[in-house]
Amino acid sequence: MATAAIGGSHLVSSTQAGALFGTQLLWLIIVVNLLKYPFFKFAVEYTSEHKNSVVEGYYQRYNLGFKVFIVLNVFAAVVNTAGVLLLTASLLQYSLPFSLSIEVLSAVLLLVCLAILLFGHYKLLDRASKWVMIALTTATVFALIIALFNGPTHQAPAVPASPYELALVGFLVALMGWMPAPIEISAINSSWLKTKLSKQALTRSQILLDFKVGYGVTLVLAVVFCLLGMLMQYGQEKPIELAGISYSKQLIDMYAYSIGEWSRWLIATVAFLCMFGTTITVLDGYSRILGESFSLLTSNKRKLTTPILFVQAILGMLVVLFFKADLKSMLMFAMTSAFVTTPVFAWMNLGLVKGEMYQRQSWWVKGLTVVGLIYLVVFALLFLYWKLMIAG
Repeated sequence: MATAAIGGSHLVSSTQAGALFGTQLLWLIIVVNLLKYPFFKFAVEYTSEHKNSVVEGYYQRYNLGFKVFIVLNVFAAVVNTAGVLLLTASLLQYSLPFSLSIEVLSAVLLLVCLAILLFGHYKLLDRASKWVMIALTTATVFALIIALFNGPTHQAPAVPASPYELALVGFLVALMGWMPAPIEISAINSSWLKTKLSKQALTRSQILLDFKVGYGVTLVLAVVFCLLGMLMQYGQEKPIELAGISYSKQLIDMYAYSIGEWSRWLIATVAFLCMFGTTITVLDGYSRILGESFSLLTSNKRKLTTPILFVQAILGMLVVLFFKADLKSMLMFAMTSAFVTTPVFAWMNLGLVKGEMYQRQSWWVKGLTVVGLIYLVVFALLFLYWKLMIAG
């Protein structure tokens, strides 16, 4: 889950929040992570308790809701595949000594990801991704310590731009959409956990500890990336790039200026591997839950994961070709779509732990559940009103 989460939301959204608005949105990053926490936790607890994935839980508990889940995830699978693929390709484009178009790089990356998944080398990548996460975390925290010691690179503007204007509702929603990850990742995480439980015996406390550590790391790194963006980019005269190879250059420059020029290509490699792992995770995860969903819906005992993986990859690539000249719009579209669907998945996850499982939750988790659900619904409605009536 951490591999899936620490990607676009951190490298892009958190860093840009700090670069554009200093520490003004730091509270929002923390709050949205906390408010989504119970709904990710419920998915883990449900699988731990019943040894079923939440997809099976949706199928057993909901009728219309299960079909809505499938429709939303078909959409999310294609959009999120395209979003992470474009971002990964832009990081690779920056690192290569020769020039290749973003669409060619996206196609090559997609083929490599498919080969890894289809030929069974995902276990190797799963182990390697832990070391990539450790390297990225270590480098990022180290960069922040040096940046704090050196102080802000640029002088803060005399009149700071406010992120709370009505025109910036879209930016706030995009920030929250992939923070720490699209909430349907909880269903994907549940599917992985079910597979893990079929291979080894784990107690509820072990499962929850693993989840809490992973979730905690994503929260801490979200804060760290925001502070890095503030210390290294806030107040600079040149515009903050929001996507593409120009954004990749600014991201790597942020590390190089803080840690030292020697680290530039090391960081570029680590950042690319981080997003590469996220791309494979998205391809694998969405195809798993959609394969399981269609099997349940049609009572088809055949595994549908592989054919769905191919369809997902093809449709994702078509979206890349459509948005190839405008990665910013692609990412904003993917992030805002993730936020608008969040209340639906949050409500469904809550429904799976009603009764005894919900009663044994701590008082603060119950409080976060109520506040989180109200907040997510109200803000999603506000965004839809803003989009339809104001932004156009």
